Amino acid sequence: MKIKAIRTHILQAALSQPFAYSRAWYDSRTAMLVEIETDHGLVGWGECYGPAKMTAAVVESIAPWLIGEDPLRTDYLWQMVYGRLRDHGQKGVVIQGLSGIDIALWDIKGRHFGVPVHQLLGGALRTEVTAYATGLYRRKSGDPVAYLAEEAAGYVAEGFSAVKLKVGFGVHEDAATTRAVREAIGPRVALMVDANHAYDAVAAVKLGRMIEPCDIGWFEEPVPPEDVAGYRAVKSALSIPVAGGECEFTRFGFRDLFVKHALDIVQPDTCAAGGLSECKKIADMAEAFGIRYNPHVWGTGIAIAASLQLLAVLPPHTPLSLKPLEPILEFDRTEHPIRQAILIRPIEHDHGIVRVPDGTGLGIEIDRKALARFAVG
Repeated sequence: MKIKAIRTHILQAALSQPFAYSRAWYDSRTAMLVEIETDHGLVGWGECYGPAKMTAAVVESIAPWLIGEDPLRTDYLWQMVYGRLRDHGQKGVVIQGLSGIDIALWDIKGRHFGVPVHQLLGGALRTEVTAYATGLYRRKSGDPVAYLAEEAAGYVAEGFSAVKLKVGFGVHEDAATTRAVREAIGPRVALMVDANHAYDAVAAVKLGRMIEPCDIGWFEEPVPPEDVAGYRAVKSALSIPVAGGECEFTRFGFRDLFVKHALDIVQPDTCAAGGLSECKKIADMAEAFGIRYNPHVWGTGIAIAASLQLLAVLPPHTPLSLKPLEPILEFDRTEHPIRQAILIRPIEHDHGIVRVPDGTGLGIEIDRKALARFAVG
């Protein structure tokens, strides 16, 4: 079996109303999907996290190297591409492009052998995963203390046992919204906060100390990803676990974070950090360092499916016991017209629980009519 063709699909959809995190406003959602076809008629799908036009250019540049290769040689192909681009793309969009390719190759591999990807990754430890609701972004109008509390209570009513709040809008405003959300969801629902690296270590520590009484599950990206010393300073100053890693790439990048003990919880994005091949290696390394692994997920149903296949095989955070602490899935609840529309059978939650797809490959089927509807250009 040989790779016959590699295609990119840039998708975009306008939002009914814009929303913001600490550093930017969104008025549309985009996606960049990778389709790989073999000469046996098998098709695999992947997704790249990152700027769609740039990751598409990367994939299209890499494609000629892969035509005619055996798609089952996932590690060989990953190493070949990484080696040829090592001088120019150890991080960033090159690895994001490689991630989408790698995920599509694993999809093909599972379809070829007639099993879910998680079986090829070592076998599932779980068939369903607890999800936390990612939302609680800022709107153009209204009082964030009021509308964020109301939104968070809505997620709890849906059955979610954990929610994540966007912060990074000023220490005192963040503290006020955090307290309001905690009051709205009650003491038993987990609450995490995410600054999207809006602060320096001084401000992050100040905010952390103000919200520590709110029983925060983790403080995500408190400082810029380059500031490893800042991560260590925040981690040492607070009782709140510190999370990060969505802006890091490959086992080589994560090795440095682990050796420097910069994180309590690591969050590689499967569609950015190197794909399933690389993220399994990162997860194994995290276990060796005693660091919890909860992947960052911000994409379409392909990204969700790939993350679930990996989550199925990850070990529990705590040693095996009667009630081990399990890794959890980030489940984006913001408006995203493309997310589930491209799947013939959407991946949904049931009271905050998401089942791992058990079909072959990633366990999903793509709706090509939806691809055409959202296609750019």
